[in-house]
Amino acid sequence: MEKSSGYDYEVFLSFRGPDTRLDIADYLYVSMIDAGIRAYKDDEELRTGEEIGGQLLQAIQHSKISIPIFSKGYADSPWCLRQLVKMVESKNTGGQKIMPIFYNVTPSEVKHQNEHYGNAIVSHLNKKRFNDETINNWKAALKEVGELKGWDLHSMLNSWQRI
Repeated sequence: MEKSSGYDYEVFLSFRGPDTRLDIADYLYVSMIDAGIRAYKDDEELRTGEEIGGQLLQAIQHSKISIPIFSKGYADSPWCLRQLVKMVESKNTGGQKIMPIFYNVTPSEVKHQNEHYGNAIVSHLNKKRFNDETINNWKAALKEVGELKGWDLHSMLNSWQRI
């Protein structure tokens, strides 16, 4: 597929593999590719021997839209949180759009880092593998993206079931 409007990718999908790789992430990716949208999904675009960190962060920066799929385990992954910080940086400096999906979590849980998200942040703090600045950047990114209008799949399903 050709590049559109100077971006390497139109969409970057960020997701916690064990939670969503075989269902919603795969469905979205295949649907976008079938619709002619150039999408980046780490297991599809990363080539053997390439550095995971730099390649993924560069893909975020060179995407028009990022779609983080927030699931129960998303905040357990330092790598997902690092991607989220990069998305926010790209939004604030380059005008990238972030369109979050809340999959089995509420926007409030992400925004306020309570329930599982709060436990994940505390776990990262207790492991002492990351400095305060890194943890604070993760929390700020979760708050900022949690405040964005996105798709709350749980609420949407409840609304449809009442119809």
